[in-house]
Amino acid sequence: MEIPVKLKYTKDHEWVKVENGVAVVGITEFAQGELGDIVFIEVETEGDTLAKDEVFGTIEAVKTVSDMFMPVSGEVAEVNSRLAETPDIVNKDPYGEGWMIKIKMSDPSQADSLLTADQYRDLIDA
Repeated sequence: MEIPVKLKYTKDHEWVKVENGVAVVGITEFAQGELGDIVFIEVETEGDTLAKDEVFGTIEAVKTVSDMFMPVSGEVAEVNSRLAETPDIVNKDPYGEGWMIKIKMSDPSQADSLLTADQYRDLIDA
């Protein structure tokens, strides 16, 4: 299973890539594997400012529906528009084309408390 070292991770199985004060967020390969075939993604928080750990959207798979949580505080600046038509790109490319949102971080230091790839691997191997 791929766990890119250049990314940060949450205990809720989201990955985060920070670039110039913007956090790109998606779900991990482990998460999409646990969910199964993803059929619908709903993110209606674009333009909203949310706190860390608040729900920013939901992801629906054949067997379950799960909330997705903000890994850092900030404004949901962009939602991946491709997910509306082709939510299964999250299954095919969770770390690339399957990204969920971009956040203008209100406190970039929050990214420092996210898990490293090794810490995330320890979490899912436990």
